[in-house]
Amino acid sequence: MLRRRALGLLAGLAFGLAACSTGNGGTATPTATPTSAAYPVTVGSVTLDKQPAKIVSLGPTATEMLYAVNAGTQVVAVDDQSNYPAGVPKSDLSAYKPSAEAIAAKNPDLVVLTNDSDKIVDQLKALKIPTFLVPAAATLDEAYAEIADLGKLTGHADDAAKVVADMKSKLDTIVKSVKARTKPLTYFYEVSPDLYSATSKTFIGSIFTLLGLQNVADAADADGKAFGYPQLSAEALVKANPDLIFLADAKCCQQTADTVKARAGWSGITAVSKGQIVALDDDIASRWGPRIVDLAQTVATSVNQIS
Repeated sequence: MLRRRALGLLAGLAFGLAACSTGNGGTATPTATPTSAAYPVTVGSVTLDKQPAKIVSLGPTATEMLYAVNAGTQVVAVDDQSNYPAGVPKSDLSAYKPSAEAIAAKNPDLVVLTNDSDKIVDQLKALKIPTFLVPAAATLDEAYAEIADLGKLTGHADDAAKVVADMKSKLDTIVKSVKARTKPLTYFYEVSPDLYSATSKTFIGSIFTLLGLQNVADAADADGKAFGYPQLSAEALVKANPDLIFLADAKCCQQTADTVKARAGWSGITAVSKGQIVALDDDIASRWGPRIVDLAQTVATSVNQIS
């Protein structure tokens, strides 16, 4: 059961889809009237002759990016896992198992996807529906580029540039706020209760590296065969003795500091004995959009509380 759950969560991380969402967050307030832009516009292989007025977003990260660049009023439908900002036009469309017919029924003039499940891109192109793919970013620069691309396509290039500049500025401030240490703190990032994790080579792991932390899961995927998401044994984790444990399975799997403390044999782990266990927002931790800044702030605050 837990293994199936872990595989689902890993797929969610890879595609930027929350494995189980709860719908919390801010409110999707109406955005300003779309700014004028010179069309036709070409980004990658997609060319739009005019500003899109009916956008379908399939992927929570894509949805967050579209709203961040002020294109919210142009979004007519989002997938069943998109839950931020609150009030987005959620539908029964699936990003895991997309249906070209169901998407086409929304009569979109632009579809934004975070993965190409079942070769949906080709299916939509065959229906002459402009389709833009924003795959899971491997680096911050890739995330910034995707935001810029969506801004250009939707007629909000200036807004997108402001979003990126704001993210860079805030992340720079957060990084500088982290206490300097002679020896880096170590951490374990928990994807699921059966100890799947994410290494420093993943997008999420790069954020922790940026903040000066050392990942105890790296040794478990030294050859890269787990694609950055290895499963650790309890024995290996106890031996690694991380200073911090971050739970990215707090909402989906109800993991808390108390449930971790109750695990057999874990009492001697520094993170457990010192109460340095941090429950993250699963959604924010599995997406690569503008709210990565919020995650970085949570991690930095936790690190700075350790003397």
